[in-house]
Amino acid sequence: MNPVEEKNPETKPSNFIKDIIDEHLKSGRFKEVVTRFPPEPNGYLHIGHAKSICLNFGLAKDYNGSCNLRFDDTNPEKEEEEYVKSIKEDIKWLGFDWEDREFYASDYFEQLYEYAVKLIKKGKAYVDSSTMEEIRSMRGTLTEPGKENTFRNRTIEENLNLFERMRNGEFKDGEHVLRAKIDMSSPNFNMRDPVMYRIKHAHHHRTGDKWCIYPMYDWAHGQSDSIEGITHSICTLEFENHRPLYDWFIDELEIHHPQQIEFARLNLNYTVMSKRKLLQLVKEGYVTGWNDPRMMTISGLRRRGYTPESIRSLAERVGVAKRDNVIDVALLEHSIREDLNERAQRV
Repeated sequence: MNPVEEKNPETKPSNFIKDIIDEHLKSGRFKEVVTRFPPEPNGYLHIGHAKSICLNFGLAKDYNGSCNLRFDDTNPEKEEEEYVKSIKEDIKWLGFDWEDREFYASDYFEQLYEYAVKLIKKGKAYVDSSTMEEIRSMRGTLTEPGKENTFRNRTIEENLNLFERMRNGEFKDGEHVLRAKIDMSSPNFNMRDPVMYRIKHAHHHRTGDKWCIYPMYDWAHGQSDSIEGITHSICTLEFENHRPLYDWFIDELEIHHPQQIEFARLNLNYTVMSKRKLLQLVKEGYVTGWNDPRMMTISGLRRRGYTPESIRSLAERVGVAKRDNVIDVALLEHSIREDLNERAQRV
């Protein structure tokens, strides 16, 4: 099939996420729709992010709701203000506006810490003094359950004391971690006592040197969603196995419970969209920067001459799927040709 004919332009692709939202509104589970786009400020956005931006902001618009922009700034060693600025520029260029709803995971560091203390007091979290190598070796395999270590039996008082001392900077990087106490024999690896906090004496681009313990993504993500009143936390398929953990944290804390929904990320053939690999191309001088026209970053596509309308058109043509697939890059090229054909002045 010709890649540009995969979608009938007269027929909008199905959207299973809308079906879920419709049911939630009908049943009264949620009264409104609040989504979010939560990039990590450790690089420039690429064409894959554009699909998520269009989806989250688009759904909010369709339901007269709102979409937050939240920077997942929980890894201070890789994050920079330059990336924050570029992300905001790209979103606005695509035609979306978060208005006054700009947030940062670091806004919630104190609340996340208090939540962690609450889990410790419930006997649902503990300080583990194992090395990361030891933790990995005791997690088990796909066919073998993990093993509990002696630190798992620490008293609540001991855990509270150690966690406070971790925050106060009394320990070196990697000396301790805070883990959730769930089930080391769970068939889901993410439920085998995941790490919630690690010690990192690193300067944060917003909080400076105030914190030396930083929350892991799985811990910060769901609670940040809850704090902001998000109703539908929409993420890509690799987080499907993380959903039980997302739900477990929120249920144990007894706080507002968003619905996590996973969709297939945008994959284009013949393109590099890994942020890590794009960063390598920049650092090793293979390209002139993140906005090099050869890059599949949004700023690179903009510099190449792509219009925001053409990228939004691609996102709509691809639709929302539950199964990963690879889209022919010709569909992206068709989108820009079609847009320019409509707007180009002819003599």
